Amino acid sequence: MSRFPDVLKALAAATLIAPAAFAQDAAEAPEGGFGLGREATTEEVAMWDIDIRPDGKGLPVGSGSVELGEEIWSYNCAHCHGDFAEGIDRWPVLAGGEGTLSDDRPVKTIGSYWPYLSTVYDYVYRAMPFGYSQSLSPDDVYAITAYLLYSNYIVEDDFVLSNENFSEIAMPNEENFFMDDRAETELPQFTAEPCMTDCKEQVEITAHATVLDVTPEDGGEGGGGGID
Repeated sequence: MSRFPDVLKALAAATLIAPAAFAQDAAEAPEGGFGLGREATTEEVAMWDIDIRPDGKGLPVGSGSVELGEEIWSYNCAHCHGDFAEGIDRWPVLAGGEGTLSDDRPVKTIGSYWPYLSTVYDYVYRAMPFGYSQSLSPDDVYAITAYLLYSNYIVEDDFVLSNENFSEIAMPNEENFFMDDRAETELPQFTAEPCMTDCKEQVEITAHATVLDVTPEDGGEGGGGGID
């Protein structure tokens, strides 16, 4: 005799019980919750909440000197970024590049491009050394950050960086960063009704482009003439 009807009865009973159990858990849970898991402890939140903001909020208490930073850098960072943060092979260059941002190939380093010192501390603390991230203490990261400032001629060799003077450091390119205002400035232009006829009273050619040696003659490799 088939047991198929018994299976249907069991499924029907489970269907009736599940919503009732869920409703009970939801009633006992905090408002807006589902009765799952537990609140994270203060220690657990502290391990996750390690981001550093541009105004210095989130910085741990500590300090580190340029001199100590050079020692820590030599052991943990120099094999990729070079002894003076100049970069090795294709690893990132972190020092130099002053005055190159307007070049065809700008060198974007901490000294030439980065807007906030908090980005330096946050990234080192969160992701470095490569393959062994979050192994450095806050004091170690302060020292490495101080050494990177020194490598970019922002501080002197006797400088000590700490949570107390961190916000006093102004990065050379900070003023060239601004809030994203495209929603107010560009979006109205791109979403406006486009002009299709008589958009300009007069069209004037202001420049000519010349391309030489682009049309081979008689199947040869060389080109002849040009396009004006």
